[in-house]
Amino acid sequence: MPKKPNSPSQLRYDIVSKDWVVIATGRARRPDEFKKEKKEKPQPKRTCPFCHLKKQLPPSLIYRKNAKYEGKGIPLDWTTLVIPNLYPAFSPSGKLDERKEGPFYKTLNAVGFHEVVITKDHKKHIALFSQRQVKELIDVYQERYLSLKKEKFVNYISIFHNHGSEAGASISHPHSQILTTPLIDVGLQRTLANAEDFFKEKGSCIYCLMNDWERKMKKRIIFENEHFIALCPFASKVAFEVIITPKKHLSYFEETTEEEKIALSEVFRQTMARLNKALNNPPYNFYLHTAPCDDKEYRFYHWHWTILPKTATPAGFEFGTGIEISVIEPEKAAEYLKKQKP
Repeated sequence: MPKKPNSPSQLRYDIVSKDWVVIATGRARRPDEFKKEKKEKPQPKRTCPFCHLKKQLPPSLIYRKNAKYEGKGIPLDWTTLVIPNLYPAFSPSGKLDERKEGPFYKTLNAVGFHEVVITKDHKKHIALFSQRQVKELIDVYQERYLSLKKEKFVNYISIFHNHGSEAGASISHPHSQILTTPLIDVGLQRTLANAEDFFKEKGSCIYCLMNDWERKMKKRIIFENEHFIALCPFASKVAFEVIITPKKHLSYFEETTEEEKIALSEVFRQTMARLNKALNNPPYNFYLHTAPCDDKEYRFYHWHWTILPKTATPAGFEFGTGIEISVIEPEKAAEYLKKQKP
C-alpha cells in the first residue's frame, strides 16, 4: 500500500511573481534523500578550453590575488579573469535593425555582449571557495557590470552560473557568464510591475516586508549576517531553492558597497557550502535579479540572487501549466541546510 501523506499537498502563492507552486507532500522525500549518488568527472585539463587561454579571445579583466591586474599579458598567478565568449548568444553591433516579417512577426539584431568569468582552479567549484575567493568573484561581477552598462543598447545585464551538465554547463571548469541584452525579459517585466504596484499601494517594498516576516518567523532562514539573509522562499519552485537578499532596501546590485560585498561573500559562501554538503555537490544554477540599467527609475525593486539546485526534472505538467512542483516543504529544506555546518 502506498504511504499516505501526513498532510495534503499545498498550492502556495508567490506574491512577487503571482505564480502558484505545488508543495507536493504526497510525494514528499526526506531531506537526506536528495543527495546525488553519481558524481560527474571533470573533463581532463588537457582538453579544457579554459585551461588553454591562448586559444581564447583576449581577457577584458584579470584579477590576481584579490586585486585587478593592470599589466600586459596573462600572469601565471592569475586567479579570476573575464573573456569574450567564443560562441556568443549576443554580439556587439552598430544597430538593432528592427525588421518586420508579414503582419505579425518582427526581428532585431541580437546586439549585446557575452562574457565568461573563469576562476583558475580546474576542479575547485564555488562551494569549496574561501570567503576571500567568493569576494573576488563578486568584485569581478560588479566591475564588469559597471563597465558594460555604459555600452550602447545595454538595457539589462544577466549574471549567472551553471554547475554540472544537468544544469547546462557544457564545460566542467568552473565559470560564470555575463550577457547583456537590449530587452528586458517578460518575466522580469512582470515582477517589476508587481513590485511597483505593491509599492504604490502600500508605500513599502514587498521584498523588505517579506524579509521582515521571515526574520520574525525564523522557519525558512538558513544563514544571515548584518547585511544579508539566505532563505528558502515560502513558494519555492524547486526543492532547496535559496534566495540571498539584502536586508537593507537596495535596488541596484552595481551600487553594492565594499562593506556589503564582504557581508555578501560570507552569506554566499555559507549557502553554497551548505548546499554542497547537504546534497553532495548537486548541479545547480544561480542568477542575479537586479534593476535594469535602461536609465529608468526602479527604486521600488529589491535585488537578490536565486540559487536553484537541480533536484528534479520538469515534465509535462510543469511545461503545460507553468506551475512548478517541489517535493519538500521549504521549512524542512531550510532546517536541514541550517544544520549543515561548512
